Amino acid sequence: MRKLILPALTLCFAFSVLLSSCGGKGGKNSASGKTNVAYNAKRPGSLQVPKKVKPTPGPGLVHIEGGTFVMGGSNIDDIGFDYAAPKRRVTVATFYMDETEVANVDWLEYLNWITEVPKDPRWYYEALPDTLVWRSPLAYNEPYVNNYLRHPAYQDYPVVGVTWEQANAYCDWRTNVVNENILRNKGIMSDWKSYTTAKSGATGKGAPKQGTGTEVSTEPFDLDLYLNGQYQDKGKGAEKVNNGTAAPGAKGKAGTEKRFAKIEDGVFTPGRYRLPTEAEWEYASLALIGTGGNNIVNNSKIYPWYGLGIRSPKKNTRGLIYANFKRGAGDNMGVAGYLNDGADITAPVKAYMPNDFGLYNMAGNVSEWVLDTYRQLSFDKVEDFNPFRGNDFENNEYDTNGKIQTIGKTNVPKKINATSGKKDPYERHANKYGNVAEISPSTPDAIDTTKMPVLKPTFESDQRGALDKQNLDLYGKITLVNDRSKVFKGGSWNDRAYWLNPGTRRYQDEGQSSSEIGFRCAMSSVGDPQINKKSTPQFKQPKSRVGFKK
Repeated sequence: MRKLILPALTLCFAFSVLLSSCGGKGGKNSASGKTNVAYNAKRPGSLQVPKKVKPTPGPGLVHIEGGTFVMGGSNIDDIGFDYAAPKRRVTVATFYMDETEVANVDWLEYLNWITEVPKDPRWYYEALPDTLVWRSPLAYNEPYVNNYLRHPAYQDYPVVGVTWEQANAYCDWRTNVVNENILRNKGIMSDWKSYTTAKSGATGKGAPKQGTGTEVSTEPFDLDLYLNGQYQDKGKGAEKVNNGTAAPGAKGKAGTEKRFAKIEDGVFTPGRYRLPTEAEWEYASLALIGTGGNNIVNNSKIYPWYGLGIRSPKKNTRGLIYANFKRGAGDNMGVAGYLNDGADITAPVKAYMPNDFGLYNMAGNVSEWVLDTYRQLSFDKVEDFNPFRGNDFENNEYDTNGKIQTIGKTNVPKKINATSGKKDPYERHANKYGNVAEISPSTPDAIDTTKMPVLKPTFESDQRGALDKQNLDLYGKITLVNDRSKVFKGGSWNDRAYWLNPGTRRYQDEGQSSSEIGFRCAMSSVGDPQINKKSTPQFKQPKSRVGFKK
């Protein structure tokens, strides 16, 4: 690359690193600890740094402090003798998880949004749960076919009949709806009143004027499209650009041009809703936080609660069942007048006692989809930090002008398979940035290909086994395992107690559904993994010596 005579200046890109290692604290009078250049100044080159805040998760989420635990192993008996969950110590990073399973009312909200915003009949039909999962040739379950999803009596019961693919689509939708609501409530996009006015087509006083930069976007919101600048709606109280120069043709003082919010502003959810990984789900279910202190786990646990049994030993609740499951053949709820678990099929998502993380029904009620692709020997292959199997890296599809391509009325980005394990060269995206052909101080040195063999670039998304070769001639005959096989955990209302242990695991095709499988969402955390520092000893940080005289 080009050699610079002047000392290079380090630019801290990562927001959290910028605030901690670069000495900035955000705010009006702060400055860079590496250049002494003021942040948030009204002149070119001054970085806009908001005050560092603890990110606020999306609604419904519980903050789960990560740590190490022994993953796998049923702790009872490996009834299949298939060695599908060998024990292995791993570490899970801090993350967020839904307090409860996704309920019918949550799914009805999703369906209602589809009918009123994108108004896409195909999306609506394909998002419908398969209520025929209740139908059985040798049982009269017909009332559940029509009533379970929609009747108000079941509104707080977990949604079932949902495939792994549908669950992932819901997580993406929830990410967009929650972040749109944040932007509109903060005034960064037009508020909901303006949105409703624009949606109805009203004109006259109070209606947004075209060409003023205050147009209200009524199309389905997508976070990727917003971050890529593909919305006209900048709202009334959007962040200002304090760059010391007025926008071309703009009226008024310099530094008043409106702009879109950026990730650096910290206004969005800290991550995106998704299914939890198998390791996250198992860690959250065990909830060892209540059994240890000073890195010592005092009691092993078979279930999400204390003890080796499934009934409460406490005086006031003695004998009550801790979860919704099937105690034996023909016994789904016990004897009339004193039902064991109070549920014949599923139960409300906040039934029974939460575990020590505050999560409900992490055993029983419904089994839950997780993000992982199933392999019998996954635990022998995955890494020991944030173990996961199933990476299938994809990128948004862009046109030659740098705009994200979308799917029909949905405004959902089209995806393409990742073709490289590193950042593309500038020339591949030159049109997006103005087609400037000259090199920069960061341009990599040219590679002399005349002295190297010609190699075709390859990129495998998971060199540890997600792309295992499959003998599809055997699929459906002696094996049901392929890349579409997804893990579900936790046991259901129709399972025996063995499956309530968090270490057990099963799998099903990602396009299949069941009356016994639901799901909950998770979200990655950012920044400091410690949630409550005051509860543990901490080192006291000394004052920085930078700038002090000897």
